[in-house]
Amino acid sequence: MSDIPTKEIGELLDIVSSKLPNLIKEIHATIFSEEGASQLGKAVAAFYKNLMEAGMSQEDAVALTRDYMQTLSAITNQFKG
Repeated sequence: MSDIPTKEIGELLDIVSSKLPNLIKEIHATIFSEEGASQLGKAVAAFYKNLMEAGMSQEDAVALTRDYMQTLSAITNQFKG
């Protein structure tokens, strides 16, 4: 006899599959809205500012900020549909 709660796992997967499409749509709408773009810009600017205030060279701060922005872009591109 198996100790794996297959009935409960099946019920959980049913719930997730019914709610996931709406969750993805809401995330997409948030990320690609004017407000989302504004928040993204503020996050990138704050990241750069913190690096500079920590004493990092401008060249290194720009490089790391570019990497940060590329990472954020890669994540948001996963939600494009």
